[in-house]
Amino acid sequence: MTVEVSWFAALCDDDYRYLGVHDPALKSSWTHCSAITRQADRLGYDSILLPSGYELGIDSVAFAGGIAPITEQIRLLVAVRCGELWVPQLARQLATLDQMLEGRLSINIISSDRPGETMDSAARYRRTRETMSALRTLLNGEPLDIRGEFLDLQVSPPNARSQSGQCPLFYFGGLSEPARDVAAECADVYLMWPATMPDVTATLDDMRARAARHDRSLRFGYRAHVIVRETEREAIEASRRLISRLDAGEGARIRAQSLDSASVGVRAQGMLRESADADGFAEANLWTGIGRARSGCGAAIVGDPDQVLAKLENYMASGIEAFILSGYPHEEECDLFARYVLPRLEHAVLA
Repeated sequence: MTVEVSWFAALCDDDYRYLGVHDPALKSSWTHCSAITRQADRLGYDSILLPSGYELGIDSVAFAGGIAPITEQIRLLVAVRCGELWVPQLARQLATLDQMLEGRLSINIISSDRPGETMDSAARYRRTRETMSALRTLLNGEPLDIRGEFLDLQVSPPNARSQSGQCPLFYFGGLSEPARDVAAECADVYLMWPATMPDVTATLDDMRARAARHDRSLRFGYRAHVIVRETEREAIEASRRLISRLDAGEGARIRAQSLDSASVGVRAQGMLRESADADGFAEANLWTGIGRARSGCGAAIVGDPDQVLAKLENYMASGIEAFILSGYPHEEECDLFARYVLPRLEHAVLA
């Protein structure tokens, strides 16, 4: 089975040698994040996620415009938060990016409060549905006429068009009922955060059924950290070293700083961590220690190359077609995964 393998550019100030201990050299910056992206491009990853967080780091869309001309083959998965940019302008920016990338653009849609705003979850997802529908229409080169709760627009598509003339793939995740419904109706790739295999299977079954009610089908992606070393013992030692200097108060502060730190998905990551054994493992090779100082994706696949590969293949057998991986520090772990595991996966971008 062919799978898309993506890495992660730490635009949201999320890179450490020791979790929770801030290193100026690893801060979110053009210099650091472009180095991660160029390395992932050089090592043959299919794609790289450019995350978005207003208070956390540099801007994903602006960064994508800067990195596009100096990458060769890697696809950019650019995260955009609904409501932060006016939809017609966002469509023009994304179409321009896709031209610069010669079609190597995908879009990670995020539903969250805007900076300085607190909105009821159900209303926020209604805004997300309108935004995704309107954005897809414009990126397909079609005129938009919408009289919605949040968008009241009659506008022609921008003259700037994507490379193919069609909307790039929408990646979208969320565990709440409104999030699942929006994904089933509007997303192309449904993204999951780490979970035990039974929970992964249950979520995929649920999302397939929801999509079918809209006469649609979804692809599925899995976002996780990874720590791979030549031996399992070395990998476990690396995981322990990563959290060896973590202050509990600083960990709590980091977990709380994201705009979506109280979401159903974030709470689920906390429950996964609470269910883990004394060493932090929720199940074989799935370690939750990273979630002690991270809002969002809070677990890592930990093991030797054979164990990490087997874990990924288990997810693939359940229906996962795309992985978005990361590790600390991101440049070093990017190299280690590319050395030990990436060549053993048959991988290519989703189309």
